[in-house]
Amino acid sequence: MDRERKLALLGEAARHDASCSSSGSSRRGASLGGVCHSWTSDGRCVSLLKVLLSNRCSYDCAYCLNRASSDVERADFSPAELAELTLAFHRRNYIEGLFLSSAVVGSPDATMERIVATLKLLRTVHRFSGYIHAKVIPGAPPELVRLVTRYADRVSVNIELPSAESLRRLAPQKSAEAILGPMATLATALAEGAEARKKSPRAPLTAVGQSTQLIVGASPETDRTILTLTQALYRRFGLSRVYYSAYMPVGSSPYLPAPDRPPPLRREHRLYQADWLLRLYGFDVDELLGADDPLLDDDLDPKARWALRHPERFPLEVNGADEKELLRVPGLGRTTARRIVEARRTRRLEADDLPRLGLALKRARHFLTCNGRFLGEAHLGPEGLRRHLADGPDIASRQLRLFP
Repeated sequence: MDRERKLALLGEAARHDASCSSSGSSRRGASLGGVCHSWTSDGRCVSLLKVLLSNRCSYDCAYCLNRASSDVERADFSPAELAELTLAFHRRNYIEGLFLSSAVVGSPDATMERIVATLKLLRTVHRFSGYIHAKVIPGAPPELVRLVTRYADRVSVNIELPSAESLRRLAPQKSAEAILGPMATLATALAEGAEARKKSPRAPLTAVGQSTQLIVGASPETDRTILTLTQALYRRFGLSRVYYSAYMPVGSSPYLPAPDRPPPLRREHRLYQADWLLRLYGFDVDELLGADDPLLDDDLDPKARWALRHPERFPLEVNGADEKELLRVPGLGRTTARRIVEARRTRRLEADDLPRLGLALKRARHFLTCNGRFLGEAHLGPEGLRRHLADGPDIASRQLRLFP
């Protein structure tokens, strides 16, 4: 098989992995396959060659297009081939880095050895200095997991299914222990690397963060179950991000949704919004969802939903509320909350000051007072306010809003 065909197959096979915050690219020169955009830890957007080392999987995960029983064309790159391809794309300025993953070929150990060999060639032989995101294979041995952190800028281990029961049904060759073990090893290695860099600027470079991906809708777990797992991952392993991927039907199984069922894109988006609240806005899962109410709202973003359920917390006085309280106002983001607090140090704010500070008054005004004057419309009432804050039925067909 020629290199172009391999790249087309293995680039397409990697497309559904969301754990590098990537998106498809139509950049000229990328027609050979998997060039995508990703964002580094400092916020830079980079173009990556996103590709699998192989799609010859030994595992038979029901939700995966590359499962062993799937009738798809198979291909492999050798470590040397993929290193040369990455360098060729980099020299032509098609890419700034590499996102490398692989199906499980033979065993996790053997597959991880091939991934490490590819990265080692790039870094130590070819002196490649571009960005690298490397996937760690569940069940890989600790010594290889640690070795990856020496060559990659960011690493990830995909959980994919959010419960041990769903893994047993849909991915019987995987286990929670095989996934969480490498995540724990990475957390330790990354923490040690960060501490070494604090002590000496000459300390060896290591990866600076890890992420994971959860598939949404392939298994019956509720949003509360998914977000409880997410919160535990942030707290236990210090993950940089958890990514959510709406299940795209690729196979049949009595445990999978019907093949004609559309991907739950709205649910994926709501989970991203809730994740944002957990990571950056100081919310807890138990504040967003209860045991008797475990699903996010189709029509309301999670912050607006929480605010409507806690009328006793509002309205807040713009000139008195602290930053943590302001962050809980729908329509008010982190930058705006910080600007309000900073501006109050030199003067008392008036209503006319708020738009200049970046406050989205269309949503936030219903939860605020300024110098004692309510900024919203009292006549709306709870139901009217809910309709005002709802996203509406066209949410899936337009650009989705995160926060504020």
